[in-house]
Amino acid sequence: MSDFVHLHNHSEYSLLDGTVRIENLVQKAKEDDMPAVALTDHGVMFGAIKFYQEAKKQGVKPIIGCELYIADDHQQKDARNKENYHLVLLAENKQGYRNLLKLVSTAYLDGFYYKPRIDKELLKEHSQGLIALSSCLAGRIEKLIQNRQFDKAKAEVEKYRDIFGAENFFLELQDHGLKEEKEVNNELVRLGRECNVPLVATNDAHYLEEDDAQAHDILLCIQTGKKVSDEDRMKFPNDQFYFKSQQEMKELFSDYPEAIENTAKIAERCNVEFDFDQTLLPHYEVPEGETLESYLRKLVYQGAEEKYEEVTQEIEERIDYELKIINQMGYPAYFLIVMDFVRYAKENDIIVGPGRGSAASSIVSYLLDITTIDPLEYDLLFERFLNPERVSMPDKSLPLQ
Repeated sequence: MSDFVHLHNHSEYSLLDGTVRIENLVQKAKEDDMPAVALTDHGVMFGAIKFYQEAKKQGVKPIIGCELYIADDHQQKDARNKENYHLVLLAENKQGYRNLLKLVSTAYLDGFYYKPRIDKELLKEHSQGLIALSSCLAGRIEKLIQNRQFDKAKAEVEKYRDIFGAENFFLELQDHGLKEEKEVNNELVRLGRECNVPLVATNDAHYLEEDDAQAHDILLCIQTGKKVSDEDRMKFPNDQFYFKSQQEMKELFSDYPEAIENTAKIAERCNVEFDFDQTLLPHYEVPEGETLESYLRKLVYQGAEEKYEEVTQEIEERIDYELKIINQMGYPAYFLIVMDFVRYAKENDIIVGPGRGSAASSIVSYLLDITTIDPLEYDLLFERFLNPERVSMPDKSLPLQ
């Protein structure tokens, strides 16, 4: 295993804040003989699957993570609680990945206020399988150190250690040539020793090469609606926020070899694997005494009674044929789920179309009010939509009305 692995990187999915293309990120790691690399975009996991697939393709281990925004109370949305802090989370296993998904989703659904936010209570509930790094100068501990609140910084270290466990929380050392970082690092080393918390070295990579700093600066101007010539605007302090080589990182942190070594140890521990050949659907609750198949059939025939003056033999044969194929291929829950969210949309004045593509070929979809087109009237073939000879999910146009 390599001596150093980058664990703090922002891609193009850190919108208007990162310039790194995922393919190039993985390639750069591979060219420097790094067996693994992490993706830790700001508050989002938009690039996680693409990153995983590209890393596997290039023979580099993907480490899936996120740099989250932490607030004192993620649901409080007023000026008093606008401030937030950064925290890097890495998924050690599948449970950690699920917890990361939960935290990021909750941050947007319940905690969005300028940024998608979570708090320590949520971290306590969803800490299993996660490795936490204290982040950059925008981290809570680092902020307290900069404010000379050393006792509070120590208490914060102990809180995070208690939430994640002594082996799963690391104090993050960074060196982009900033005076503030050197002062913070000295204090982090002391806190690590006093609190028995390990150190880890990272570089807050927002662009790939040192020469990309100007392009990144222009991107920040687009984000903030400023001009490059504007003096009072958000900008990075120098051109050192790039994907440094192993050698560069070892030289920067030669006084803290354990911080370099810990990057490789963390990389060894992070082992999230995805199976893209498996179909995963949400659980659909059916009434007591019903199965997915029986409940689907019941609702379809209720729809037939409502939509047709007479349920003819032709209609029954088409319904039974479609239900047979749907059940045979294991998709009754799929139709019930889509029926559920289309019904919700219609009941809440959310625009839903009549159906598009081959989705209109299904009488089951029509009778469940997923589509509004009667396939019998237009002599549409169900097999265009769901074919037992094509082992795949029903046509993707169904849920994209």
